[in-house]
Amino acid sequence: MPLIRIFLLLLLCLNCCTYSAIGQSEPIPESRIRKLVQQAWEDYKDANFEKSLINSRVALNYATSSKNDYLIAKSYKIIAGNYSELSEFDKAIFFYNKALFYANKTNNDSIKYSLHNNLGNLYCFEKQQFDKGINYYKKSIAYSLKINDISQVYFTNVNIAWAYFDIGKFDEGYPYLKFVGNNIKKYGDESTEIVVNMLNGMYSNFKNDNAAANTYFKNAIAAGKDSDERSDLAYAHLEYSKFLTKTKRYKEAYDNLILYNQITEELYNQEKLKKASIAGFNLELDEYKRQIDKIESEKSSQYQSLKKSRIIVVLFVLISFILLFLLITLIKNIRYKKKLNVELLEAKEIAEEASLLKTQFISTISHELRTPLYGVVGITNMLLEEHKELSRSQHLSSLKFSARYLLSLVNDILQINKIEENKVVLENLTFNISDEITMIKNSLSFLSQKNNNQITIEIDHQIPEYLIGDKLRLAQILMNLVSNALKFTKDGEVEIIVKLSKVEEKFHFLDFLIKDNGVGIAIVDQGKIFEKFVQVGRKDEDYQGTGLGLSIVKRLLVLFGSTISLQSNIGEGTSFSFTIPFEHDPQKTKHIIDEIEVDLSSDDVYKILIVEDNIINQLVTRKIIEKHNYVCNVVDDGFGALKILENEQFDLILMDINMPLMNGFETTKRIRLQGIKTPIVALTAFDKDEITEEAISSGINDIIIKPFEPVKLFKIINYLIKEAKNAG
Repeated sequence: MPLIRIFLLLLLCLNCCTYSAIGQSEPIPESRIRKLVQQAWEDYKDANFEKSLINSRVALNYATSSKNDYLIAKSYKIIAGNYSELSEFDKAIFFYNKALFYANKTNNDSIKYSLHNNLGNLYCFEKQQFDKGINYYKKSIAYSLKINDISQVYFTNVNIAWAYFDIGKFDEGYPYLKFVGNNIKKYGDESTEIVVNMLNGMYSNFKNDNAAANTYFKNAIAAGKDSDERSDLAYAHLEYSKFLTKTKRYKEAYDNLILYNQITEELYNQEKLKKASIAGFNLELDEYKRQIDKIESEKSSQYQSLKKSRIIVVLFVLISFILLFLLITLIKNIRYKKKLNVELLEAKEIAEEASLLKTQFISTISHELRTPLYGVVGITNMLLEEHKELSRSQHLSSLKFSARYLLSLVNDILQINKIEENKVVLENLTFNISDEITMIKNSLSFLSQKNNNQITIEIDHQIPEYLIGDKLRLAQILMNLVSNALKFTKDGEVEIIVKLSKVEEKFHFLDFLIKDNGVGIAIVDQGKIFEKFVQVGRKDEDYQGTGLGLSIVKRLLVLFGSTISLQSNIGEGTSFSFTIPFEHDPQKTKHIIDEIEVDLSSDDVYKILIVEDNIINQLVTRKIIEKHNYVCNVVDDGFGALKILENEQFDLILMDINMPLMNGFETTKRIRLQGIKTPIVALTAFDKDEITEEAISSGINDIIIKPFEPVKLFKIINYLIKEAKNAG
């Protein structure tokens, strides 16, 4: 009994203290919270982001305490808007989703419309995730119709049409543009006049109605000159330039492209000034985010405190020592789970950061390896060309093979990274299957001779002469499988068999079989050979590669919509088989060939400027250029290029990107600002996908990745020079 009385006294004291603490917290009037939210909104519209974030954070704190879901959603919406204006788009999306979570707890469809529309804008035009953005737009329209706000439906339809047109889905976007056209007099205003005319121009261009397209684009540009929407005017010039290029009005196309670059440069400079003015404030943004997260945490703590108080009341009534003990145990478990959740979140953040660092590291290391490899491959080729007596040298052949193997390794690592990030898109090229496989056989002759193997080819005569598909990815698949077979076969045979399995309309389904009579693969190992960096049956003296080849093969076949099958037994050899459909269309094949055909027989002597800081790469590139009877000048950096262009004219400029003092992008921009129209080709070790967007915006005409095949370089050089001369 004395023990029970002590517990009763403790529980009574704790219960009184808890209710006393709750009673001391006075509720904040809703009118005051609304006033704070309105002030934060006014500060946001006046671009006073710091003050807006402070007021919205205080409003969020009060709204959370009052459990007012609508005001919580409004506060998060304003916070997200501030981050969006400060170009912190990931944080903006985070807080818009927070706002949407609380908005969905209310019956206010107006704020739901606004939040879905804003998320659509961010995903479509900032994150370039169009499918996700368009989905948000469509939900936004549903809420607008629910509140019968057709004017908002009008503006959202403009955004959806633009998003579809940006990704080339004109037929899907046209119904939304048609709705806009039917309602433009009733709901249109100056803010959409530029965009609506531009979209009509894009659609007319798509439909090959050149007269209508020309009129719409001119109307868009005229409206833009009388408007403050400079960004929309820039896009109107850009789309008009594309249309003019298509209709072979190159001079006007170039003029509009210049106007686009000028307006974009002005907006870019304004954005830089804006960012510079808030540079000090940006350091506080993360702290504000932590404070907002703290509000959520405090809300959870208050809820847990209230829950604990109720449990204490129940325990006070029941007076059970056993239940009190269980309560203490439960509280400890909750704290442990909270701690575990925090650790999991931290681990997730570390993993995401590690993934980003991995991508950056792979990009950097591939560039750093390609640059010296360009020199090694180039100088090796020069030695073989200038000293014919060395053509049979095993040392030089080994050097050339090793350099190309190292380049292949770099490309494999980059390839697997691109596939994992869904950056690989299949291309449509015309090719002859027999020629492609013969070329693969010849390129692997060194490896086949090393292990005294024979490569035999069997191709079904029913397969058409020319097919359409991604021949480069197919070659990569076959190269990996055949080279793998050669490595694990000695004094044997590797067979490449291709048969036509079926024809559906224009598509011919080809069955590929790569078969060897080598060491074979144990059944226990067959399930894991397609994983990254996995090698089976490896001995220290063996040369087995990195374990990436089969992993790349499997992932590339997924892109083709195919799978790979394996049959193997120890000592009996291995067979890999898969099926890929390729298109057969003679008219389309002729069109593709006509597009890529370039005349290399010209006797004209062109003058080329090489901008390159690496001395070895200067030597290699210069030798390749001068070997084809071109006149060549070399400068070490961007400043040297600008200086020589003041006094001399060139037919084409080969521009390195990664240079000290001033990189290739900045150099190109300055060249274009001086009115120099000379074609510029980026000659770089960077991966093409990483720099294409920035290269185009800076004024670069094309990109070639080092090391490269000289024939490809001269095709591009001749094409660009002749195009420039015809435009002039």
